[in-house]
Amino acid sequence: MELLDLQTFMAVAQSQGITRASRALNTVASNVTTRIKGLEEDIGVPLFARHSRGMVLTEAGQRLLPYARQLLSLSAEALASTRDDGVARGPFSIGSMETTAAVRLPALLARYHRACPEVRIMLQTGPTADLIDSVLARDIDVALVSGPVEHPALQTQAAFVEELVLVTPRAVRTSKDLHHWPGGGLTALMFRLGCSYRQRLEQVLADMGQRSYSRLEMGTLDGILGCVAANVGVTVLPKSVVEQSAHARQLTCHKLPGTNAKVNTLLVYRSDARCGAAFEAFRACLKGAKDP
Repeated sequence: MELLDLQTFMAVAQSQGITRASRALNTVASNVTTRIKGLEEDIGVPLFARHSRGMVLTEAGQRLLPYARQLLSLSAEALASTRDDGVARGPFSIGSMETTAAVRLPALLARYHRACPEVRIMLQTGPTADLIDSVLARDIDVALVSGPVEHPALQTQAAFVEELVLVTPRAVRTSKDLHHWPGGGLTALMFRLGCSYRQRLEQVLADMGQRSYSRLEMGTLDGILGCVAANVGVTVLPKSVVEQSAHARQLTCHKLPGTNAKVNTLLVYRSDARCGAAFEAFRACLKGAKDP
């Protein structure tokens, strides 16, 4: 079993097809097919089930997947460690919530790029749950997520403290007005499952006695705030995000009571992560970050 075999296996597993995997690997499809067949022969069991729409992992393939991911990660880590001469360089992958990417990351990444011009930054955005899974799977090096985070394989570093607010259209002056929403029932605008702010929104509405409302999932921050401004519904987001939005004049921010009012954004990374120069430089930039 060679590392190239595992790399090919991972590519096919992720793309669910030989042709798509060959494009990702910048090779021809016949090479991918040969590698997969050879790996299956070495192991003695089929790793993929073939069908008209592509290829999916068998149970054996699913068992191999985390080991393949870990072996490839360790191989890359070993190479990076050997080459590490104290100068921050090479790839460094960062995960971030959409809200953090919109408001906090621009200044932070600019500072980091000035300090480490030889580092190739790769950014992935998504909800907290997905980002944590990506860090655990070694798909990304670090992630900025909503706290608290408690996992035996993860370490955390405080990044930012956000003030959360209930965001409504400008005409909604008090939270009591939500009980008389124009046009009928209330709509909660939110990101997909796994977003910590979605959980906060649902808790806030429950605390306000709003038990019955529609949920509208959206994929972008601007889309959510634009819909709130257009009287479609309400949401919960950091105040800093709302204030910098192009829709800010059409929105009202309502303070939240108690534990719902504040949330910590944390930098998370694996406890066994290699603390290379690029990683340590990013942590140093984060410690020196200030509110926008």
